[in-house]
Amino acid sequence: MAEIASSGIKLSPSAFKVLEKRYLKKNAEGKVMEVPEDLFRRVARAVASVEMKFGKSESDTAIIENKFYGLMTSLKFLPNSPTLMNAGRRLGQLSACFVLPIEDSMESIFEAVKNAALIHKSGGGTGFSFSNLRPNGDIVGSTKGVSSGPLSFMTVFDSATEAIKQGGTRRGANMGILSVDHPDILEFISAKDNNKKLNNFNLSVSLTDTFMKALEKDEDYNLINPHDKRTVSQLNAREVFKKIVDHAWKNGEPGVIFMDRMNQYNPTPAVGKIESTNPCGEQPLLPHESCNLGSINLSKFVKSGMDFSNVDNRTSISDGLDWDSLRQTVRLGVHFLDNVIDINKYPLEKIEEATKGNRKIGLGVMGWADMLIQLGIPYNSVEASQLANEVMKFIQSESKKQSGFLAVERGVFPNFDKSVYTDETAFRNATTTTIAPTGTLSIIAGCSSGIEPLFAVSFVRNVLEGTKLYEVNPVFEKIAKERGFWSKELIEEIAAKGTLQEIEDVPADVKKAFVTAHDISPLDHVRMQAAFQKHVDNAVSKTVNFPHDATAKDVEEVYYLAYGLGCKGVTVYRDGSRDEQVLSTGQTAIKQETAAAPAEAVSAETARVEIVHKITPRKRPDVIKGTTRLMKTGCGHLYVTINEDDKGNLFELFTQMGKAGGCAASQAEAIGRLVSLALRSGIEPVELEKQLKGISCHSPAWAPGGQISSCSDALSKALERYTEQGEKSNGNGSHKKSESHMLCGACPDCGGAVEHAGGCAVCRDCGFTKCS
Repeated sequence: MAEIASSGIKLSPSAFKVLEKRYLKKNAEGKVMEVPEDLFRRVARAVASVEMKFGKSESDTAIIENKFYGLMTSLKFLPNSPTLMNAGRRLGQLSACFVLPIEDSMESIFEAVKNAALIHKSGGGTGFSFSNLRPNGDIVGSTKGVSSGPLSFMTVFDSATEAIKQGGTRRGANMGILSVDHPDILEFISAKDNNKKLNNFNLSVSLTDTFMKALEKDEDYNLINPHDKRTVSQLNAREVFKKIVDHAWKNGEPGVIFMDRMNQYNPTPAVGKIESTNPCGEQPLLPHESCNLGSINLSKFVKSGMDFSNVDNRTSISDGLDWDSLRQTVRLGVHFLDNVIDINKYPLEKIEEATKGNRKIGLGVMGWADMLIQLGIPYNSVEASQLANEVMKFIQSESKKQSGFLAVERGVFPNFDKSVYTDETAFRNATTTTIAPTGTLSIIAGCSSGIEPLFAVSFVRNVLEGTKLYEVNPVFEKIAKERGFWSKELIEEIAAKGTLQEIEDVPADVKKAFVTAHDISPLDHVRMQAAFQKHVDNAVSKTVNFPHDATAKDVEEVYYLAYGLGCKGVTVYRDGSRDEQVLSTGQTAIKQETAAAPAEAVSAETARVEIVHKITPRKRPDVIKGTTRLMKTGCGHLYVTINEDDKGNLFELFTQMGKAGGCAASQAEAIGRLVSLALRSGIEPVELEKQLKGISCHSPAWAPGGQISSCSDALSKALERYTEQGEKSNGNGSHKKSESHMLCGACPDCGGAVEHAGGCAVCRDCGFTKCS
């Protein structure tokens, strides 16, 4: 893949695309007003300005600014997305994750709803524990009414997030946690059986040590009403565990969090108990705490000349790593993140107080799979786990040393408790390490995501105007060309199959190194997560990927292993398990289409043909209702009429091109006819929106809501606004886009395939992420 040099910054075309769409400053008309150098300089200057507070001169502050700038432009380190977006700008909210408390009162619940809305508006994600709310059916003493339980209030939070995120740069995201001993736990486990509910939430069950012991012995355990702490009933631990496993196998949720283990490593137990995490589960936080995260790109620390072609020359698994450079990067990264705490503009005073009381930061990694490949170490090997242990132990040690240095210079964090620590060292930060999802950050940095294996060696990326581009791992491309087995046909075959393992033209040693997420057993995913967790203060965000034909028993084994190896939580995803997922390989797509067929069914290709032949467009009724919307395009005013049938289903679309005629009008009419045919054939409007969205022509136009790139783009936006606002005769808005599709299938922004990694879902085409 070609790189674009920008004043010394080497960015891929995909990185430029993501930066322009999601990070660079824009004016009121949506025009980009920054180049990447401006962004990194803006962030470096803002974060370095804190130095003046601690007595540094202007010249010394300028030196720190240049170090921060070099740190980011080298792509060795990037802070979390809100810092890149907002540092040095009016909003100034730089934290990615927050936890808000919810107590058992109406005042507390709706105070949390309000505060969550403010956080989402500022670009952050929120975590909640609903474990303190009394169960469904419990008597409310003050009114003698009946409680509706945690699930009913979760829908309130979900609706608020839905409303806020429509206008934001980052999508609001929530974590919802319920303790396994809450009386409503069975209802919580099955909350996403209806995939149209709680789509702005990740759900996790908090598993206690008491529950795990009951599970081991196949015993019953107590359900406790959080309001009065009474035991109200009992459930069999294995039956509950089976229900959790079955639902995780079905659609990836709920995840599990080992909350007692998180509290075992709580650095400030006197301040409070950890009850929740951020949306992806890697950051346990006390009530009202926030955390500032950043990631080191490990692919940048393999010495020059050390690559797959000379792995046999190494004397140890870590031979070839530039430890000195990594040390400098870790220490400067800790310095950067500590500064962020002071420059940050917090959405609530309570959050600022709690955050500055503990000064938690989370330095993590990305590019892990790339590092392994360059060193010739298979991801699913003992050597890889050993190296993970060695690298993360080094990062943890150096981060603590730097936090100690800062404590001497600036003071320890206010809630520091010497009794919690085993040595005499005092720290500036209660925590220093976290491994978070790096979906968009890894696209900018041009590396693999987090500690995940490669998503694919080659895959198809959607680019402008419907063009497809084959993107290839650069190390594989280099080796294939050097060893003479490179060809266009090979790359197309790899992209179609999603793996090297079945391709004859690829040498065995190359196949061994270039394993992808689905070449690796789920248990190997867990072992890698556990290897990193040993040296991480907070937790590790990782997706344990399963093939489509995995069983619930396979998921169960992963949960047991994760608990046994010391992980703090687990997120699983079985390929194709969510209804409308669009995946990047042909094989998986076939699996999805035939998943419900009996064993004696016809071949996949025949199944495809049968599916197509069953589609018959609905006949038009005599009377139909709809609305007409004016869309301003570069070709003139386009009037778009959208009609629906008596059941409220979108049925047809007509266009009229103002005073213009000729080619533009005829093409708009043709598109309208094809859209109408698709709607009458049962195609979801969101599918049509994504196919038309973003198509550009030579004459774009500006209108309220942003740029109209073409007449096709105008039709997409007209459909989108109709479905979002419910412009129908009864005004009930029933055409709202299916969030289950948006979050689990094709990317809602560009139509690309969504990758499940790092406990999240991200589009590698445009940087869209489900997490926030």
